[in-house]
Amino acid sequence: MRLLATLALLFALILGAAAAQVRRGKGRRTSAPPKPASKVSKTAEPTKADVKTDVPDSGRTVVCIDPGHPSEVASGQNVQNGTSETHVDWAVASKLREALEARGYEVVMTKSSEGELVKNKERALVANRARAALMIRLHCDASTERGFAIYYPDRQGKAKDGTTGPGPGVIEGSRRAAEAVHAGLAEGLQGALNDNGVRTDNQTKVGHDQGGALTGSIFSEVPVVTIEMVVLSNADDAEFIKTEEGQRRMAESIADGVARFVAPAKDK
Repeated sequence: MRLLATLALLFALILGAAAAQVRRGKGRRTSAPPKPASKVSKTAEPTKADVKTDVPDSGRTVVCIDPGHPSEVASGQNVQNGTSETHVDWAVASKLREALEARGYEVVMTKSSEGELVKNKERALVANRARAALMIRLHCDASTERGFAIYYPDRQGKAKDGTTGPGPGVIEGSRRAAEAVHAGLAEGLQGALNDNGVRTDNQTKVGHDQGGALTGSIFSEVPVVTIEMVVLSNADDAEFIKTEEGQRRMAESIADGVARFVAPAKDK
């Protein structure tokens, strides 16, 4: 009898221990692992002020004026008949800018002061970055002739660094521009200067030595013409272009030629 009572007590103790173990298991809580932090971060959209461009945003037709010299080729500062090519180029360029802006064009210049040296390649790149409708290169000649002439690239040339250009579209656009500018000069300068017509870059020494195109034409991605406004070594030509009236007449005649090639677009 005592044996039975002992076995019953032992069985009860085993059941009680098992029940306690179950209760402790139910009370234990398991927390979920923390969520990983997001690795995606927002990138700020660029504002208009963050975006830099050389392209005028007025919506107007852009004309690039390139007052020749000083460049890597020559300073243009030697005095002939009381003036220099650098001075004449800058004086006419300033008046041409006024004339074009008055007609509604957007104007970019390849240099910011008369004596600033800009290489011919960089001059072309200024016009390219501005997406100009036309690049006007202003120069004065020295020869036995007198009067003005307009030059344009009618074929590709090769620069010293191996670059070839301009492309067919630029060649065709330059031809049309040369004819238009010549018409403006022929009409506006009649009776004042000799008209030596339209010529090609290949007819210049530098252009011929480079296979047919001037450096400024080779690197140009826009129509380009070079105007030899006067023969500065000729006393009569020099006297004309040294005067305010002569410079303004030259500038207005060039502006008339530009308008024959491309009309000014209205602001957006």
